[in-house]
Amino acid sequence: MKHYTFVDYATQAYLALVALLILFFHNGTVPHWPWLLAGHCLAMALVHGLIQARERYPANRTLGFLGHFYPVLLFAPLFCETGRLNRMFFPHYLDALAIRCDQALFGWQPGAMLMAKLPWLPLSELLYAAYFSYYVMIGGVGLILFLRSRQQFFHYVSVVCFVFYICYLIYIVLPIVGPQVLSHEIPGYSLPPDLEYLATDHAYPDAVKAGPFFQLMAWIYRVFEAPGAALPSSHVAIALCTVFFSFRYLRRIRFLHLATVVLLCFSTVYCHYHYGIDVLTGIVTAATLVPLGNWLYSRSVSRSGPGAKVQTAFSYNR
Repeated sequence: MKHYTFVDYATQAYLALVALLILFFHNGTVPHWPWLLAGHCLAMALVHGLIQARERYPANRTLGFLGHFYPVLLFAPLFCETGRLNRMFFPHYLDALAIRCDQALFGWQPGAMLMAKLPWLPLSELLYAAYFSYYVMIGGVGLILFLRSRQQFFHYVSVVCFVFYICYLIYIVLPIVGPQVLSHEIPGYSLPPDLEYLATDHAYPDAVKAGPFFQLMAWIYRVFEAPGAALPSSHVAIALCTVFFSFRYLRRIRFLHLATVVLLCFSTVYCHYHYGIDVLTGIVTAATLVPLGNWLYSRSVSRSGPGAKVQTAFSYNR
């Protein structure tokens, strides 16, 4: 379509594909599915209208910002939606698969037991802060690049969206909650008899609960959590994606950024959010999808011709 960029096509394709999945595969686990379907159609229409307005009024800074930053604003609602759709294909969560993988790889369940082994407030707050930094990374890197270079921003948001959308599709098809199933009851799920011996006490250590970052993350998960969105860890995959762009465009912060992401990877397990296998698959996801998204974006720009408004910026900033 005229004026569409790579990220516009990717967003519209995701909205349309999920709408088709809802239409053809909805079942008793998807309440009010016609409203979800209508919401996707409305979102597609609004995105199209915003794109056209962005091009029609190029001098309008508000439209220019929203017209290019809007995919970032969709991340949270589209993520939450996966929790409503992720039992269309499998009626029950598939955590037993991840639990068995962790048991085979590590001989224990780090996602349920690591905090109990290391219940230290300074460590827990450091790791909860690293986990929270994920939200700062996504918006912060995007905003810096938007203010600094539109070319770099288009590149960044296109690849990040591509990785996000693939992760969301995996969550819809492959519902895995996370190590919470080992520590307390999850509606609609119970441990298989051969794994019941791995169940643990659900209480967080008092020292950990005293921390402000623990409280902040508890609030975020009460409001925005989508059950069944554990594998691969999008925290890991997207954080690594943002690091890729720090090394490419924001080299002054690249090593600090990388160190924070290393802590984040550890925090996903320590804070009871992910199995170890989620982290490993998150790394593989980033290693696969970031180069693929970068290649697809490059091809889309090259096909636009030398006169295109959006050009790829592959040179390093020193």
